[in-house]
Amino acid sequence: MSRFLARLLGRLPIGWLQLVHQRGRFAAALSGVAFANVLVFVQLGLMSSMGVSTLRPYQFFQGDILISAADANTLVEGGNVARQWMLQALADPDVVDGMGLFVALVPWDRGETDISLTTFGIDPFRTNFIAPEIAADIDVLQVQDAALLDRLARGLKQDEAAAIRLQTPLSFETQGRTLTAYDTFAGGGGFGGDGYLLVSDQTFLSLFPARSSSAPDHILLRLRPGAQPEAVADRLKHLIANPTLRIRSYSDAMGEELRFQQTQRPTGVIFGFGVMIGILVGIVIVFQVLSADVADHLREYATFKAMGYGQGFFLGVVLEEAVILGVLGFIPGVITGWGILALMATVTTLPLFISFEMAVTVFIGTVVFSALSGMIATRRLAAADPADLF
Repeated sequence: MSRFLARLLGRLPIGWLQLVHQRGRFAAALSGVAFANVLVFVQLGLMSSMGVSTLRPYQFFQGDILISAADANTLVEGGNVARQWMLQALADPDVVDGMGLFVALVPWDRGETDISLTTFGIDPFRTNFIAPEIAADIDVLQVQDAALLDRLARGLKQDEAAAIRLQTPLSFETQGRTLTAYDTFAGGGGFGGDGYLLVSDQTFLSLFPARSSSAPDHILLRLRPGAQPEAVADRLKHLIANPTLRIRSYSDAMGEELRFQQTQRPTGVIFGFGVMIGILVGIVIVFQVLSADVADHLREYATFKAMGYGQGFFLGVVLEEAVILGVLGFIPGVITGWGILALMATVTTLPLFISFEMAVTVFIGTVVFSALSGMIATRRLAAADPADLF
């Protein structure tokens, strides 16, 4: 390592030699940097999984414009909208079709534990509103009390989900009725529910008799090819001048819910603060290590200063130490963080993982903040007078 750094730096790797001179302190410093990395990775993984699980239900459907109640910050919250607004929206020449979307949480008593499924009621005859991978099996929903079940739902055994077919359906009781799952699709547990369930709008209304077919939770609109959803949404806001509605493009609805979950929901705010705490912990640890190292070698630095070495030389040595701590501390941090997230993903079925982009971002951030700590630690050297140190 010393030879490699000597060739890389073009001088004796003083910073590396000072770090390894006290191996116990060096190991403790690397552990601290790795711990800070683990904190950041876990929090970023949770934030990323929240984003993936938030947008996952939007991927079940195909729409260009979403009409919701004004208080509907998410797909599963807010009031209902009158179906008459869909009929009025169809008066726009660019709107070619519309479908009401019903949403509610359905409990499922699994015996050992209860799970809740975010259930969507859809028109099984409008397959153009359904994602292609689901639309191929949507015909079964034309049967009353038929359902498509999320095979990745939390609390559902993999072998049990794999056995669900037309020939071997799975029946279960909920809301006083018996639903029969004839096939499955890939969803996954999220922060608001344990999985997803797709039924027809008629089956949904039988599960919730107090609901009305004339008041879905959302309205999906499809536009003619080439139409701009944002422009059509602006026109619809004037055509349907109702302050109780939110009319936006489907992509805007996804972005707004993601921002709402990350900035206004307590979970998103907590994860954000967790990332900041991890960064601060790393900065403090590296700063303390480098400050102690500078103090321990202050006489040696003073000798170099008396010999005519400038502040840039000392800054280079301390930055060398900071980068070494950042790089070597990142390696056990990313391995440990990956292991923790993999374990959490197995237990919770949340999409927890470390992406390549996330790893690169944390690596760059670790090196940058380590270098920042090193720059702060050299302030004492800048003001030191060699004559006062002997």
